[in-house]
Amino acid sequence: MFCCTRNRLSRKDKLRRSYYELLRDEMDQFVLGYALIDSYNNFTRQKTPYPFVETRELKPRARIPSIEFEAQNSFLVLFCEEYVDESHKKYIRYFDANKTTKTNLVKHKHFPDAEEYPRNLKYIDTDGFFDFMKTLLPVDYALLVQRDARAGTQDRYALTHFHVRIDWPIADAAEELARDLRYISKDLYEKGDKYAENFQKKFFEYYGMPVMAGGRRTAAIVAAQYFRKLAGITTVYVGSSESRALLRIDEDSISKSILVKFTREEVREISKSANISQTSFTKNYVVAREGKFLVCIFNVVYAYTPHALPSEGGRLRELKLDTNWLTVSEEQILPKPAVWKYPPIPFKIIYT
Repeated sequence: MFCCTRNRLSRKDKLRRSYYELLRDEMDQFVLGYALIDSYNNFTRQKTPYPFVETRELKPRARIPSIEFEAQNSFLVLFCEEYVDESHKKYIRYFDANKTTKTNLVKHKHFPDAEEYPRNLKYIDTDGFFDFMKTLLPVDYALLVQRDARAGTQDRYALTHFHVRIDWPIADAAEELARDLRYISKDLYEKGDKYAENFQKKFFEYYGMPVMAGGRRTAAIVAAQYFRKLAGITTVYVGSSESRALLRIDEDSISKSILVKFTREEVREISKSANISQTSFTKNYVVAREGKFLVCIFNVVYAYTPHALPSEGGRLRELKLDTNWLTVSEEQILPKPAVWKYPPIPFKIIYT
């Protein structure tokens, strides 16, 4: 972990961290619904078969077919515990022109009733916030949700800016990671161009991305690396029309969520393993039906191998391109968004 850990925080900051994590739980549920269920419904309305992700695409270092599906929702959300101050504007491009103000929103063609826009709607603890956020998600680049520095002593989080560009060079992001992991001492090119090129490939692998990932996904991993400069934690959510998955990057791990079809026999097995009835499983975990199949949300969490962790004693080491940097840590079926009582169900499908 690169951020300020909880045991190093004051009691005041621990309380704010807890509040941020509570809001993040709500953000998780909303983004899951938008990235996966809403996308599935888009395909249904168009009477087009949903392009389910093959489980092999969830393996570390897997290749993802480079096909874009217009009905799949694409977006990028940056959710920061701290306020991103002006010193970072060189690389995180947010200005007065893309604040979530009434003046700016009336120029946004997808935003309804901007003339009636209440100022408090941008706060995450306000009723209607997620409906408001949903209207801005299709906008190019990223949405920035952060602590509102103007709220004084009250810690409130707001969607402060839309159309936020990430302009930090990939080479700089890779160089910083390489220094942190001690594959270089100072400069990315100190061991030659080929070494630098190979490490940039490993940079993508470190964040669970193929090297040829599209614009939003590349911006997401560059942003995740950049925000390690901040004292607080940041959660990055990115949905891709190619991957058909929700990628979530936080201070601890990387996870991907997709839609998966299960047969009735598999559902019986899953229900039995979770010690719940098939009726309860269907009610709380099944998001759609396709003939004999039941559609659920499947989540995989990745852990770093020793090659992707800081070296022992901070010693310099050589990069080995053929080593894996990620391994599958958890596989689970998630309850539907907004389900309160039921937890994720462990269920392995990637290597079976």
